[in-house]
Amino acid sequence: MILIADSGSTKTDWALVSDDGQVSLSLQTEGITPVHQTEEQMAAIVEKVISCLDASLVGKLYFYGSGIIPVKKPMMEQLLGRLFPDASVVETDNDLLGAARSLCGRTEGVACILGTGANSCLYDGNNIVKNTPPLGYILGDEGSGAVLGKLFLNALFKGELPSEMREDYLKSVDMSFADIIDRVYRQPMANRFLATTSLYISHHLDCLLLRKLVVGNFRQFIRKNVSPYQRPDLPIHAVGSIAWYYSELLEEASAAENTILGTVLKSPMDGLIRYHSQQDA
Repeated sequence: MILIADSGSTKTDWALVSDDGQVSLSLQTEGITPVHQTEEQMAAIVEKVISCLDASLVGKLYFYGSGIIPVKKPMMEQLLGRLFPDASVVETDNDLLGAARSLCGRTEGVACILGTGANSCLYDGNNIVKNTPPLGYILGDEGSGAVLGKLFLNALFKGELPSEMREDYLKSVDMSFADIIDRVYRQPMANRFLATTSLYISHHLDCLLLRKLVVGNFRQFIRKNVSPYQRPDLPIHAVGSIAWYYSELLEEASAAENTILGTVLKSPMDGLIRYHSQQDA
């Protein structure tokens, strides 16, 4: 059997799959990231998975995560190898490669993550060959939910959006202007807070100014992150909540930038199951 994991900072999706792609078990645990957790903490989470299956059935394990940076990769593979001693293959890679394999399979393409943060790469059908550094939501992350929130609140409080929208938004989140400033500048995880504005935005796209703001965010993402690959012949594929829920506006932005929008997925797991079951069949 093949065990596949797709992990972010808050949650990890797991799937136990046969060689022909049949899923026998799927579950969700806390997020696993070696950048912020100890080996003991990560092992405790993985042991929850082991309690739900027969670890001896796992012959191959593929783990994709946002915290799998090169310096942490050997430690992560040793940890998983120790917990799944019967696995002949244990591979860990970053979430961007997971997104690329999910979206593109074994075909060359441009793969993007558009969620709370944003990232992109040029993919050759097996590996990432180019990556424009996203730089985070302060210096970059165009196209992300965090930057969308930043643009929205800027326009809201500087009078570029209708005044009644400002009052309606503050009422909907039960916050004041001072609360917003405190949440962004004095509380942790400001990027996640900014991304929560997406829920309000998605319900008010009848406002043309707001719709234009969303499309503009995506256009900036394409210009600053995808255009440097200089491959307008390749489709742009995207995974993540922002790509999924705003797919219509992402397509509008792609057309405006003379690019081709390909596959859009909410989660990479289904694509990863296809990729690894075909590879290992």
